[in-house]
Amino acid sequence: MKSLFRLFKFVKPYRRDAILALVLLVCVVIADLAVPRLTQRVIDDGIKAQDMRLILTTALLMFGASVLEAAFSVGNVALSVRVGLNAGADIRSALVRKVQTLSFGNLDRLQTGQLLVRATSDINQVQMIFMMGLRILTRAPLWAAGSVVMLVVTTPRLAWLWLAMLPALFGIMALFTFKARPLFLIVQQKLDKLNTVMQENLAGIRVVKAFVRAAHEQRRFARANDDLMAQTIRVLNLVVFLMPLMMTITNIATAGVIWFGGNLAVQGDITVGQIMAAVNYMIFSLFPLMMLIGMIAPLAAAEVSAQRILEVLDSEPEVQPRPETQAPAARAGRVVFSNVCFSYNHGCADAVLSGVTLVAEPGETVAILGATGSGKSSLIHLIPRFYDVAQGQVTLDGVDVRDWPLHDLRAQVGMALQEAVLFSGTVRDNIRYGRPDAADDEVIAAAKAAQAHDFIMAMPDGYDTLVGQRGVNLSGGQKQRMAIARALCVKPRVLILDDSTSAVDVETESKLQDALDELLRTQLAHHTTVFVVAQRISTVLTADKIVVLDKGRIADVGTHTELLARSPIYQEIYESQLGNGKAN
Repeated sequence: MKSLFRLFKFVKPYRRDAILALVLLVCVVIADLAVPRLTQRVIDDGIKAQDMRLILTTALLMFGASVLEAAFSVGNVALSVRVGLNAGADIRSALVRKVQTLSFGNLDRLQTGQLLVRATSDINQVQMIFMMGLRILTRAPLWAAGSVVMLVVTTPRLAWLWLAMLPALFGIMALFTFKARPLFLIVQQKLDKLNTVMQENLAGIRVVKAFVRAAHEQRRFARANDDLMAQTIRVLNLVVFLMPLMMTITNIATAGVIWFGGNLAVQGDITVGQIMAAVNYMIFSLFPLMMLIGMIAPLAAAEVSAQRILEVLDSEPEVQPRPETQAPAARAGRVVFSNVCFSYNHGCADAVLSGVTLVAEPGETVAILGATGSGKSSLIHLIPRFYDVAQGQVTLDGVDVRDWPLHDLRAQVGMALQEAVLFSGTVRDNIRYGRPDAADDEVIAAAKAAQAHDFIMAMPDGYDTLVGQRGVNLSGGQKQRMAIARALCVKPRVLILDDSTSAVDVETESKLQDALDELLRTQLAHHTTVFVVAQRISTVLTADKIVVLDKGRIADVGTHTELLARSPIYQEIYESQLGNGKAN
């Protein structure tokens, strides 16, 4: 349970409530343990002597003990739930904060479905154990130990029968724990798979319908669902087998106490009240054991969940800030790639980029062209340091990007990606997402430059129109233009457009380019270096510098005229798209 204990640090801020819950729990146990002794008193001193006053007085004491036990239990449950829910909320917040700090390389390995399970199901498992820890997991040992002590004090000659059975009970519990833990790990893995399938299905529902693959996706989900069900049944079968075995051992011990106790009572060595008290204390000590047995399965599941949560919390971002980083005083937007080598597997084996050397001067528009898989997106992801180079360096304004404070570095870069991700909220909030304090006229200026103003104003509430989840109420081209407006609104030193106009028609793209040039020249009071990753060659014709990538290496760099004269790769791309004088 090492992982669960590590997560108990999230309970510390609420230790006052936790301590009070434990104090109330001790009071509950004391009230519970008093009842069998009072029962013995009624039988031995009241019924035997026919003392009705003693019987009534003791009955009132038993009623009072029950009322106090109920009151203490209510207080304990309320405090336990408060502590558990607060600690669970803190773990969830810590998990989300940690995910926000992780690098792209970390997130490439952690699938969305897995993260969702860890932030929901896994944390719920741990949260439940925190609540149970202040109730059942603490009450059960106290109740069991108190019952055994009272059994020994009340009838020491009968206590040995019960004590002889305890090793067998604890041995079965230990065996069950050993068997159950790996099974619960598989359950969580099956749940991961189920959530991943569901997440992919929902995210790609339009593709599923377009290709008439609903039946295939249903079968795929059914397989994952059946696997989860089958594994859960295997775990429950283990639990079903355990409970009758424990009850059998307990019933044998109870029968032995009654048989031996009856013989002793006939001989006059003990009283009937002592036998009743002994049986009650045995049952009382059984209840906690049954509670613990019932908690073994959730404990095993929670330990697995805690390990999975800690796997995320213990993850170290691959992109680490260097000590004593400092941004340069002068910021012009000059970007230099010096003999850069990069691989997603670290090192330069199977390099995505190799020997890349490139200079982008302030105010230049640098277009990056190449076949799919040539490393275009990988190249521009190195500028805001989403990944670190394996060899060489990338500098911004003469300083290695690894020597910039990460927040400061990324504040200089505006990005619009091919997959335009929008958030629930208004159009205005989405455009000023990178600069929440941006004025309305700045938002409108960015939207106009991105050719988004007209369609925004045609919406029912204009800039106050609510955007559906992931921009579901917008077309692909509209989402891309809003993403470009969002990038422009931060007034970046470096603007990156990663195939961000792929869903925009050629005419709109031309207007966007003209408006972007005007905005960069006038309204943005500084030079902005622009990197444009494009599939359409018409997008890059007017660029100051065109970089042709081929298999992770720079094949050539130049203007459109220069490359058309000397670059076979560029000539091939140009002929395939514009050779007949029309954009493809």
